[in-house]
Amino acid sequence: MIDAVFAPVESAIAQGKIPGAVLGILDKEGVRHIRHAGVAQRVPTERAMTPDKVFDLASLTKVLLTVPSVLRLVAEGRIDLDDPISAAIPDLYQYVAGHALRKITLRQCLSHQSGLPAVEPIYTWGSDAETLKALVLQKDWPLGANVYSDINFIWLGLVVERLTGKKLRDLAVEAGFQAGAPASQAVATENCQWRGRVMCGEVHDENAYSLGGISGHAGLFGTVDQVLDAAEAILKQTWLPKAALDAMVEPQSDQRALGWERRYPGWPGGSLCSPGTIGHTGFTGVGLWVDRDRGFAWTLLTNRVHPSRHFDSGIMPLRRAVGNLTSALLA
Repeated sequence: MIDAVFAPVESAIAQGKIPGAVLGILDKEGVRHIRHAGVAQRVPTERAMTPDKVFDLASLTKVLLTVPSVLRLVAEGRIDLDDPISAAIPDLYQYVAGHALRKITLRQCLSHQSGLPAVEPIYTWGSDAETLKALVLQKDWPLGANVYSDINFIWLGLVVERLTGKKLRDLAVEAGFQAGAPASQAVATENCQWRGRVMCGEVHDENAYSLGGISGHAGLFGTVDQVLDAAEAILKQTWLPKAALDAMVEPQSDQRALGWERRYPGWPGGSLCSPGTIGHTGFTGVGLWVDRDRGFAWTLLTNRVHPSRHFDSGIMPLRRAVGNLTSALLA
C-alpha cells in the first residue's frame, strides 16, 4: 500500500525537485508504514536519508508544541481562549493602556484572526534574544486584514513561557520532540546567506534562530516516528484533555480550527480526506494530516529548501498527490 503512496515522492526525488523525503502513514489499526528515499544533505557533503533522521519541523511547531501548550493552560484554568494576550503578558504594549494590540485574544492569535502582519524580519533588529522578545512585545504592530501570521504564534510562545515558567526548548522535550539536533542526525535545510552556512540541526527560520533557537512559530525538530506519535495521540484522544481537544478542532473560519487547517478546496491534504481532517505544513517541506473521521494519519517530511528555497520544488502538488493516494487506499 505505502509503495503506491510513495511513488510520486520517489518521482519528485528522481526529477531533482526535492533532495529526499520520509513518508509515514498510521493506518486504522494503528500500524505504522514508513518509507524513505534520497539524501538528507547534498552540500557541502552528501549524506543518505534514513528513517531516523531528525527534521526541522518549521511551522509544525505551531500545532505540535504551541497549540497544545496553550490549550493545557486553558484546561488548567490559567487563562481562557477569549482572554486578551495582555492578561498573561500585562506588559504587552505597556505604554498605551487602551491600545488595540492589548485587546487581541488567544483565540484570535490561534486562528490567525488578529490582524497582525504575516511576518517581519525580526532577526535584523539585533542579536540579543531577550531584547528581541521585548521588542516583539513593545512594537506598535500595524493591524490589517486577517492573514496567516508568525507574529501570532511568537506572541503565543511568549505566553506559554510566561505562564509555565519554562523555556520552549524544555517544553519541546516534554512534548516528545527537541529543539535542534546534532548535525550528523539532522536533515539539512538551506544554505543561509545571513548566517553563511548550510543549516543542519539549527533552525532554518531566521526569526526563531534570533529569538533563541525556538519560538512559538518555529524551531521544533523531530523524526517521522515522533510526528506520528503526536498523530496517534490525537486519534486516541490522549493528546489533551477531551474538552481541550474538542476545542482545538472546532471551526474558527472556513479554513481553520485553533492553529490547525481544516479541509478546504485546494488545501495541501488533498480533496479525498474526510471533512474532519486537520493538518498543517511547514516551510522546510514538512506536513502532517490527521483524518479524525476515518482514523488514520500521514506525514510527509522533505528537505525541499535544501540547498535553497529559491526553487520550484513542486511541493504543493506532491502533498496533494500523497494525501489523495493515502485517503483512496485507507478510506
